[in-house]
Amino acid sequence: MWGGRFAEGPAAVMREINASLPFDKRMWKQDITGSIAHVRMLGAQAIISEEDAALIEQGLNQIAAEYEEQGPPSDLALEDIHMATEARLAEIIGPVAGRLHTARSRNDQVATDFRLWVRDAMDQADAGLVGVMQALVSRAAEHVDAVMPGFTHLQSAQPVTLGHHLMAYHDMLARDRSRFANARARLNRSPLGSAALAGTGFPIDRHATAAALGFDSPMTNSLDGVSDRDFAIEYLTAATQTALHLSRLAEEIVIWASQPFRFVSLSDQWSTGSSIMPQKRNPDAAELVRGHSGRIMGCLTSLMVTMKGLPLAYSKDMQDDKPPVFEAHDLLGLCLAAMSGMVESMTFNIANMRALAESGFATATDFADWLVREAGLPFREAHHVTGRAVKLAEERGVALAALSLEDLKAIDPRVEAGIFDVLTVDASVASRSSYGGTAPDQVRLRIAEAQAALKGARS
Repeated sequence: MWGGRFAEGPAAVMREINASLPFDKRMWKQDITGSIAHVRMLGAQAIISEEDAALIEQGLNQIAAEYEEQGPPSDLALEDIHMATEARLAEIIGPVAGRLHTARSRNDQVATDFRLWVRDAMDQADAGLVGVMQALVSRAAEHVDAVMPGFTHLQSAQPVTLGHHLMAYHDMLARDRSRFANARARLNRSPLGSAALAGTGFPIDRHATAAALGFDSPMTNSLDGVSDRDFAIEYLTAATQTALHLSRLAEEIVIWASQPFRFVSLSDQWSTGSSIMPQKRNPDAAELVRGHSGRIMGCLTSLMVTMKGLPLAYSKDMQDDKPPVFEAHDLLGLCLAAMSGMVESMTFNIANMRALAESGFATATDFADWLVREAGLPFREAHHVTGRAVKLAEERGVALAALSLEDLKAIDPRVEAGIFDVLTVDASVASRSSYGGTAPDQVRLRIAEAQAALKGARS
């Protein structure tokens, strides 16, 4: 390719460190798609003859069929997927293959291929997110009225419904979808035609190649076109945030599946056993989702560190942009598929959830709210009165609702019998009817909204 400038070939180690074919061959479909768009434009603009353009396109289609059947080559001497394809094209059609690279550099070629690949990866992430969200909404709809403890500091705080809890994760993942969508919109401009860094003197039509590849427009600065990797960083940022959300849900599944909680049972498909303890059912799928989040975060850090000090335009450091993106894509796809499978198939132990919700004085806030609402106490005073009632119930080893009216009047004479109407967990969740609250009627509204939004989602 560039041997005319050099008297000797590269050292063996140089050849190995320089080659990117072992990993960038994943972009072969994007590379051929971009090359076909480019050569059609060259023919249309009479930069090369229509006959040569047609012959090159025919050869590229043959290579695509070969790669589809056998996979791309792995010879490090070919350096990267771009040169591997061009070398094979020369074998098929002869010297005419050399015309393909007219008005194009590997710099804008790889920038285009990589954008196309990341755009596809974003669409795959979106489809995976939709799958998990649909599973969450479906299970939430089954358990709109099921009461469970809501936690702060992993301590019982107030009762909530399981449907409400699951919909919280739906909303997190909906934000993740929006992050991918926003990043995709910024990505969708074509660097093809930027050439090495300064553009080209050939009369190319960049708008035609941009449209052919599904981009909204060409990038407006050739230096930026070949050197920008914001789109890859944004992909990894959105992937990292998604992984963090999945990790939080995975952590709760691990806790919920433990014997002290026994809130859920994972199916055999998503559990493993122990090599020594026959009774074990381990939530390994959830633990791996939790663990993979750290690796995805590491991929983001890796690329940001690579890009942080690079001058314009292209530097060979940027060859290292792809491995972290490829790794994160693979891990994220696994995590989304595993989480979807776990959520769809897990069994919820509603009785255990309710029993724990009914312990730990989870309706204490309802006690205080009643004093504010019905007895006219300022909230801070109501908080103090409620604290004294909780202390008495704790000393006696009973629930708040088990204290007698006389016990409560001894603490504060303004307490009336109506307070017992708010001390059940069902009354508590029903009362949280503010927009976005845990009341079943509110949760049903949120589920209906989510179902409507997901109907139009890509699948």
